Amino acid sequence: MAFLEINGVVKSFGGLRALQDVSFSVRQGEIRAIIGPNGAGKSTLFNVMTGLFPPDSGEVVFDGVRITGVLPFRIIRMGIGRSFQITNIFPRMTVFENVQVALFAHHRKSRNPFGMARRYPSVAAEALAILGQVGLSEKHELSASILSHGDQKRLEIAISLASRPRLLMLDEPTAGMSRFESRETVELLRTISREQGLTLVFTEHDMDIVFGISEKIVVLQQGGVIADGTPAEIKANPRVRKAYLGEETTES
Repeated sequence: MAFLEINGVVKSFGGLRALQDVSFSVRQGEIRAIIGPNGAGKSTLFNVMTGLFPPDSGEVVFDGVRITGVLPFRIIRMGIGRSFQITNIFPRMTVFENVQVALFAHHRKSRNPFGMARRYPSVAAEALAILGQVGLSEKHELSASILSHGDQKRLEIAISLASRPRLLMLDEPTAGMSRFESRETVELLRTISREQGLTLVFTEHDMDIVFGISEKIVVLQQGGVIADGTPAEIKANPRVRKAYLGEETTES
């Protein structure tokens, strides 16, 4: 049985049809990319999948449970973590505090997280362990605002991991990064997925990253799925080459 199913999802904004009968499935432990030109509907699809937008029709099923219409915070508690295109961190807090607050929320101790910090040393240890996974343990005392863009993205991934997801959804995880930072982040995601058994779904414009890490790829164009398959199948698909990959090749 599929771990994640998107069945016939349709979403419109006024007269604009953003998603048109989108369907695909993801196996547990799979690394899946969602690609397409700007305006193809990738972020809208992510927002429907994580409860931020209700679909006009269709459904999202996670681990056998229909989550269409479920509130975002409940979806997080069911095991779906999410990051955004625009980095979503607390810049005035330290790196450590960002993850600690996320952990207190996960453990439902969020009424006064700073007042409870000394009462729960295990949470502090858990926060440091997560920061170690993303390579930020040595920077845990720094203000999040002074981190490089790449490290801020890593911190956002750490915050997502604090909810102990079984499915991690990342919207443009390497956006704005240097080539070196992008390679490091890709290896980080590959390692986390392998070591924790995480299912990973992400959007990305960098085709080197997409074909380097993905096991399956779904391609959107004008809100609809035009291809779904392995990296080799997607590379060989003439509709994809015309609609998207050919554009990337021409620009480079």
